[in-house]
Amino acid sequence: MNAPVLFEEKTAANGTRFGIATLNSPQTLNGLSLEMVDALAAQLDAWANDPGVVLVVLQGAGEKAFCAGGDLGDMRVTELAAGRARMQDNARLVRQMVRMGKPLIAAVEGWAVGAGLSVALACDSIVCGAGARFAAGFGKVGLLADLGQLHTLPARIGWGRARQILMFGQVVEAEEALRIGLADRLCAAGGALAMALELAGRVEQQAPLPLAMTKALLAEGLDLLLEREGELQSQLFLSADHAEGKAAFLAKRPPVFRGN
Repeated sequence: MNAPVLFEEKTAANGTRFGIATLNSPQTLNGLSLEMVDALAAQLDAWANDPGVVLVVLQGAGEKAFCAGGDLGDMRVTELAAGRARMQDNARLVRQMVRMGKPLIAAVEGWAVGAGLSVALACDSIVCGAGARFAAGFGKVGLLADLGQLHTLPARIGWGRARQILMFGQVVEAEEALRIGLADRLCAAGGALAMALELAGRVEQQAPLPLAMTKALLAEGLDLLLEREGELQSQLFLSADHAEGKAAFLAKRPPVFRGN
């Protein structure tokens, strides 16, 4: 069985190291599973406490997707307590990413949708290849945007543009993502990882303590949102519309929602 997330390190000429985490489920377009969440959280904690690691890059396996959302096959919530536990695991990962005292860079190739967009947004910089596409997509499966996306998306692009993505299903192509600030750098398809690693030299010129403090201050307000989204999403996991959204997605047909 393949590891849900692959981890490696690269060493610069001056001896500093960069961590690379690769979401490793190309058969599901790197759909985010609880196994992935747990593995990523554990390794980020290890890198956060390793003074030799100055930066972490997150990418997806394959060319089709960075992460095409939550793994619906893994999303079997049948009671409120299970939904709350799932959301607590997700919130722990998001908190770890936004408060980690070292920069995280998302190297996006292909789709970043739903939870995949949330994970990219929890990083400090987003580099994307020319074929990248960004979308929320939660509403199509009867869910609320989660993993902090209702905080991180408007923080990047403003409330007006965020509403178009969150409420009207706007898909943002790579060039448009760069124009509106959803992505920070654009490169040729297949070049996102290399461009992300080029940023490491800039990080080495920043004092680590104020950098960590900057991240902590920028994350203020996120805790309350994670608490509220966790409670609301736990209820939506049990809704008829979520069941319909999942069934429609798997059957590749339009959903018929009834508001319950």
